[in-house]
Amino acid sequence: MKKIVIDAGHGGTDSGASYQGNLEKNFNLSIALKVQSHLQQNYEAEIVMTRTSDVTLSLDARSRLANNENADFFLSIHNNAAGGQGFESYIFNGTVSAPTRTYQNAIHDRIMSAVQSKYNIRDRGKKRANFHVLRETRMPALLLEVLFVDNASDVAKLRNPAFIEEVSIAIAQGTAEALNLPRKAQPDTLYRVIAGSFKSRDNAEQRVQELSRRNIDSFIRTASISGETYYRVQAGAFSERARAEEQVERLKNAGISDAFIITDNEESDPVPPATPEERFTIEGSTHMLAHQLDEFARTVNPKAPKLGAHYVRYGKAYGIRADVAFAQAIHETDYFRFTGVVDADQNNYAGIGATGPDNKGSRFATPRDGVHAHIQHLYAYSSTEDIPEQFEKIDPRFDLVTRGIAPTWTQLNGRWAVPGTTYGQSIINIFKRNITHAIEQIDKKKQELENVLDEF
Repeated sequence: MKKIVIDAGHGGTDSGASYQGNLEKNFNLSIALKVQSHLQQNYEAEIVMTRTSDVTLSLDARSRLANNENADFFLSIHNNAAGGQGFESYIFNGTVSAPTRTYQNAIHDRIMSAVQSKYNIRDRGKKRANFHVLRETRMPALLLEVLFVDNASDVAKLRNPAFIEEVSIAIAQGTAEALNLPRKAQPDTLYRVIAGSFKSRDNAEQRVQELSRRNIDSFIRTASISGETYYRVQAGAFSERARAEEQVERLKNAGISDAFIITDNEESDPVPPATPEERFTIEGSTHMLAHQLDEFARTVNPKAPKLGAHYVRYGKAYGIRADVAFAQAIHETDYFRFTGVVDADQNNYAGIGATGPDNKGSRFATPRDGVHAHIQHLYAYSSTEDIPEQFEKIDPRFDLVTRGIAPTWTQLNGRWAVPGTTYGQSIINIFKRNITHAIEQIDKKKQELENVLDEF
């Protein structure tokens, strides 16, 4: 059985190339894990990963791992930068074996045939370079540069889960063809373990990433049920039901409560319904009053600014749930104590544009403008309509958002915050605490008034 080392470039303190908060290391790891999963599911091969999480790993450690494993092939996955566009592949620019050139041709061509015309990818060619991991590995080695992180068109594709999946499968298939890997025999009955089923592909992607952090391999399968498409996260397929049940138990112990088992002739099984949090929309009515918002913030931070009236005003104008947006501001600012990257004088209550200490994000002239920009940014995510005619564009990142991509709060997961797998749920939980506090205050006031009546 052939052994393949898959190397997700960069990681940990080494982010690789970056552009507007998009980090190369994250794209590298996402692709590498999908390549690993497809190969393991479909081909007879031993796959060794240089990393499966966001850890720092030196170039020497990567090449040494491959050499110590006596691997048959080393595949390093990267994204490019520095002003170009498209896909290219590299082998060492010194002496290489004939298989190295063969592997580059087969894998490069397979990737291009899969994505070039569909996604309008520029083919930058098959190249050679003196890269450490190509020079120091003792087996055929190939380095892929999958698009440019600092090119707006390319990074839009890298942020598209469909492209990531398709290019990953193409890399895996090209590798299998190049190395002539035998296909795995499929048993008569295959018990597939589904670790969650979602109407939103983005939510399925978040589950895949969550499982990866727990060292559980998974990938996304689509299923059509009653005319609707569902995205199922498969975390294993077994010829024996007992082993599938063991995997379900493992998933439940890891906190994945919605895992279940299907067979190939059970694709139409009912899918667990979306949770209330997953259905809760960004657009909608505001139910809380301005003073109730301010009072809740001051239960934690007595010096919190009074922003409730601004949130209610702009929320009503844009049709955004202002009371939930206020909960998001609390989440972003730690109850307006600004203990994170953004400073109080920026009036940036949503962390717009902030990526780290070196980039604290946008700055707004007044608290009112900061609230307006927050609501407008939510509007960009939740709606495809024009900005209400009485308002000017105040959110500097409004046009960078794919309009209408996140109608619900949980669909902000991985978008507003990265990785942010429970970002929307955290906001909703704060909102519910605010409601509970308001009810308690109303009950207290009601009791006071009843006491006054009792005096008569």
